Amino acid sequence: MKTVWKWVIGIVVTLLIMFGGVVWYFSVHWKPLLDQKFKELVIASTDSLYTVDYDDLDINLALGNVTVSNLVLRSDTNVYRQLEEIKKAPDNRFQIEVSKLKFRNFSIKDMLMNKELYLKNVVLDTPIIHMINEYHSYNDTASTEVKKPLYDKIKNTLRRIQISGIALNGVNFKYSQLQKNISQDFELKKVNIKIQDVLVDSTSILDASRFYHTKMVDIEVPGFTYKTSDGFYKIDFEKLKINTKKRNILLTKVAYQPLLNKSAFYKAKGKGGSYVVMKFDTVRFESFDFNDLIRNKKVYAAKAQLKNGRLDIYSDKHYKSTPLNKVGRSPHQALLHMKTHLAIDTVLVQNADISYSELSDKYNQVGKITFDNSYATISNMTNDATSLAKNKWMRVDVITKVMNSGRLHVLFGFDMTSKAGFHTYKGTVGSMQAPAFNQILRPLLNVEITSGNIKKIAFDMEANDHRNWGKFNFDYDDLKVAILEKKDDGTHKRKGLISLLVNELLVNGSNPNLSGEYIIGKVNWQRHPDHTFFKTLWQSLLDGIKQCVGLSKQREAKLMRSADRAQNTLEKANTVVGKTKSFVSKIFKKDKGNEDKVDKKEK
Repeated sequence: MKTVWKWVIGIVVTLLIMFGGVVWYFSVHWKPLLDQKFKELVIASTDSLYTVDYDDLDINLALGNVTVSNLVLRSDTNVYRQLEEIKKAPDNRFQIEVSKLKFRNFSIKDMLMNKELYLKNVVLDTPIIHMINEYHSYNDTASTEVKKPLYDKIKNTLRRIQISGIALNGVNFKYSQLQKNISQDFELKKVNIKIQDVLVDSTSILDASRFYHTKMVDIEVPGFTYKTSDGFYKIDFEKLKINTKKRNILLTKVAYQPLLNKSAFYKAKGKGGSYVVMKFDTVRFESFDFNDLIRNKKVYAAKAQLKNGRLDIYSDKHYKSTPLNKVGRSPHQALLHMKTHLAIDTVLVQNADISYSELSDKYNQVGKITFDNSYATISNMTNDATSLAKNKWMRVDVITKVMNSGRLHVLFGFDMTSKAGFHTYKGTVGSMQAPAFNQILRPLLNVEITSGNIKKIAFDMEANDHRNWGKFNFDYDDLKVAILEKKDDGTHKRKGLISLLVNELLVNGSNPNLSGEYIIGKVNWQRHPDHTFFKTLWQSLLDGIKQCVGLSKQREAKLMRSADRAQNTLEKANTVVGKTKSFVSKIFKKDKGNEDKVDKKEK
């Protein structure tokens, strides 16, 4: 019996030695063949733009494992410049360094004999990826040349590649943008990427369920901060997740904010402009078309969601801006002129607080208006010609609270095909108390509303690049204002006599007024070329308010003449009235051009 076991053990040991010898033999002698095939595959799949080098190729035939040490994939500069000369160079090229590249559970025999590569998984440990971007205008133009699919590039080396999973652990990613030999860089650290079910064969390119031959790419970026090229702002987020199978993109704690405080910001710029802080807890894209992004540089998604955010805009009027022509630069026109093709069916903004603050150069105080708990739905947000041929209207539906009080509901319509920038806006403001606006009136205009009950505001407007026109309704009662005087200690004192004259002679206390007349604002506002879209919108609505409260130029002049006649025996009173007229004109900043046009029209 013992002799039998000796034979059995001897045979097993002999077989193991023979197997080990075979494995060693093929590992040694197939290594050059595998090395050659590997390098041929890289050159073929990249049209000779890239080459690969490494320190060692370790093969274990028994387990079907290959480990590549210190691999470097780099672009050939000479080939890239040759491609530039014939206008075929891509905008992006890469250099990749990997300390360990591990291929697990595959048959070298199938690869070398049958030209088929099957892998269970591939692992890249701590890769360093450097992406270099050089803009070439010819890449913006649609090429008539049909690009070869990946399979056609490699089919002479491999007829089929199938990999169950690829893991890139702790990727350090650097992006460099070259412009006129000046490099602007940013980096991402510790990025994790998982890729599932990779298939490259004669049919995989036609599989619509695959993104660039894969069933799923899952990317997770932990944190990121990017400083803008002007040095004034930074963009950051807490986490970015991309999943091509679910077709979504998720960012958390997204922020766009200045690097400096307000005082330092304006001193560094040396001129006026906006100081902007924008933050959102969540930014999400759903049904995102990754294939169109890669193949055609188009950003298409069914839905985008921005949730729980704030937008704060601040302006210091001590600093003046250089006048610029803003005609043709409205938000919808900026979207239309973007280089990137964009099409998002629906954009949802949920629970955002918006504010505008201004530091007065005259009174050195900050006035503020807020739009709280705002919700907006943007439909057909696109600059794509094909999409606009089907539906030319981008619509925006906004619901918010003005000064955290009155409910404002506005509907915008933008004709994206209009060369004159035609758009419409109509809306309503619900009941609220007028003194809520003192937060912006008192610091900026030295005037406050002492009482006023706003019942409803309704407006229906049309506009283009040069004019806003339409109807404005303003229902209110018990409106009274006070003119203020700032004291040395910073507090305000009411100017009683001037306030009395303003309320008695200039302002309608209600609409309908005491005579039962209901005044409708008929707006015809000419846009000043230097004024932005939103400033022009506000000025047109303000013109409607002024008409409804009785502050038209003609009525003011008539009331002033009546006041002069009624008090012609009191020279001092006449002086006060004259000052009142001048002061009120300054408060409402009447546009002389618009007033002259109204006079000529009425004459």
